[in-house]
Amino acid sequence: QVLLAESGGGPVQAGGSLRLSCTASGRTRAMAWFRQAPGKEREFVAGINWNANDIQYAESVKTRFTISRDSNQKLFLKMDNLKPEDTATYYCAATREFEVVIDESKYVDWGPGTQVIVSS
Repeated sequence: QVLLAESGGGPVQAGGSLRLSCTASGRTRAMAWFRQAPGKEREFVAGINWNANDIQYAESVKTRFTISRDSNQKLFLKMDNLKPEDTATYYCAATREFEVVIDESKYVDWGPGTQVIVSS
């Protein structure tokens, strides 16, 4: 099991930017960011494979968010031009797969989440 911990959330005005970070306690393969807005189901936001040469985004964030990872077991999500509909708790997740998967049931390790609140 890999322990994951997110940071970087908070309040921001519409049009602003935030950078989320996720620190893993050990080596990871493919990782992803998910989010859950109040009253809604958790949804896939962005995923990156084990060597960072394959990245996938949800259509709603494709031109505004950037996922990346470094060699020190850290995952990042740069969020630009934030909108009120981006308000959610953002979760970092790790799968045993090497390649990106969108199905959240494939992710076995999850962080506790970090809250992002975008005001208009």
